[in-house]
Amino acid sequence: MQINVSQLLKEPIGSSRSYEVSETIDIAEDRNGVMVSGEVSILHTQRGILVRGELNTELELTCSRCLCAFNCPLAINFEEEYISTIDITSGLPLGSPEEPGSFIIDEHHVIDLTEAIRQYALLSTPMKPLCREDCAGLCPQCGQNLNQGPCDCSVRSIDPRWSALMKLQ
Repeated sequence: MQINVSQLLKEPIGSSRSYEVSETIDIAEDRNGVMVSGEVSILHTQRGILVRGELNTELELTCSRCLCAFNCPLAINFEEEYISTIDITSGLPLGSPEEPGSFIIDEHHVIDLTEAIRQYALLSTPMKPLCREDCAGLCPQCGQNLNQGPCDCSVRSIDPRWSALMKLQ
């Protein structure tokens, strides 16, 4: 997802634009591309371009309790500054940014939002995704998905090390 910002860089600081986004982006190597949609606003700053995005997508994840695949809606909100490396009027290099890992505006005055969106999507992904809040998970003895109904396993006996806690009831 690339945006040419050469005209915006020629305008005064504080000038802005908004764009509707609807593109497919590869979020992770082991997943296919997902459709990302929403709105991105860009603002000309002293050092370059400030990008603010409010995007939505849906990832196919695996539930951490029952191990079933499910679609998880994801809201991606991000704010990043892309730093100019080439002066827009003279075409001379401005030097590399002082902060390592910062996003840059390339020599053709184009910003690529793909990496920023990918990073923020990964940060927005739940660490322990659940297909639903009340997911019952799997039976620890037979592996039956307890969301589909109870299994035929006998009730487990209580570990004797925990028996003292039963007396507190």
